[in-house]
Amino acid sequence: MKTELSDGEWTLMKALWDHAPLTIMQLTAALKETTGWSKNVVITMLDRLEKKGAVEAGSNGKARLYYPILDRQDAARRETDRFLDRVFSGRVGVMLNTMLDSRSLSQEEFDELSSILEKAREQHRDT
Repeated sequence: MKTELSDGEWTLMKALWDHAPLTIMQLTAALKETTGWSKNVVITMLDRLEKKGAVEAGSNGKARLYYPILDRQDAARRETDRFLDRVFSGRVGVMLNTMLDSRSLSQEEFDELSSILEKAREQHRDT
């Protein structure tokens, strides 16, 4: 499934990934303060996400319960690939250099990046 999410859809999906299952009313309440979305906006977005195959609805007897069926890691991976292709022509090195030129890394961020790169190196050796 190749599902591209808009910024608003990411916001709604994050709520579902973090707290599923949720009803329309629960989603509306959870998102109201940060987004200002009405119930109708949430319904429209859920309908769009159902058509994209990102969410599905079940029932608890009274209300429909919405569940994410799009895996968060898969969505993040695809979004990262799209971003890299669109902005940096798929070149991770260019992205890292751009990031480092625009801000310095804390020691914690540097250690995390080093760990990620070392893990990738080990996985690459094993293949």
